[in-house]
Amino acid sequence: MPGLPLGPIVDLGAFHATRDAWHRLAEHVLAPARYRATGRIGLRAAPGGFGTPPYTNAAGAEEQVRVEGVALIVVRDEEPWSVPITTVAEAARTVGVEPGAPADVYTPNTPLDPDAPLTVDEAAAEQLGAWYELADAALEQLRAGAPADDGASAVQLWPEHFDLAVDLGAEARGARGTFGASPGDDTHPEPYLYVTHWADVGDDPFWNDTVFAGASLPYAELAASADPVGTALDFYSRGRAVLGRT
Repeated sequence: MPGLPLGPIVDLGAFHATRDAWHRLAEHVLAPARYRATGRIGLRAAPGGFGTPPYTNAAGAEEQVRVEGVALIVVRDEEPWSVPITTVAEAARTVGVEPGAPADVYTPNTPLDPDAPLTVDEAAAEQLGAWYELADAALEQLRAGAPADDGASAVQLWPEHFDLAVDLGAEARGARGTFGASPGDDTHPEPYLYVTHWADVGDDPFWNDTVFAGASLPYAELAASADPVGTALDFYSRGRAVLGRT
């Protein structure tokens, strides 16, 4: 697999606005829709963006909700329809849920402002979708190669953090960690991959991030790679090796 193309992020302002809009939809529309039906909040990467896994809604219909580029897509009993992303309120009406994060499960990191316009730039959405697609490919390969006693979790996009991540490694040996991909945050303007450790670890140059206890690989290194999925897997593999020496 040669890897998925990543271009440089030319307009960070548009990228951040698009990331925020998608994040609000994840926290206040998509996760609540899945939670109402199943009691679960985890989302998944999807072509061009992210979405819920399929679930059975209150009316007994098979349903999935996705964000793809500048559109919200609802698939109900295999019949899809889409609407432009405008506001959280309009998205929630389309899905048929009350907007707002399930307060008993997580504290949202984005405000609930249902009627505020959501700004989604088409080029930025394409880059953000490519980021999640790349991360999902790398994380699924990492998970597939993990032995059974690593207890690998599903690869999920958590709505409150908006990261795609998997937990794996033998916790009893202090070798368990979270391997993930962030679309960027207040301290990392561009997306990045990361590895964190659940137990205390010794000094190692791999643990290079200055903001959190872990390691990170910036978007620019992946965008410059001829094989970004392979570069991502190399980074995660180094993390597994370091954790294994704990």
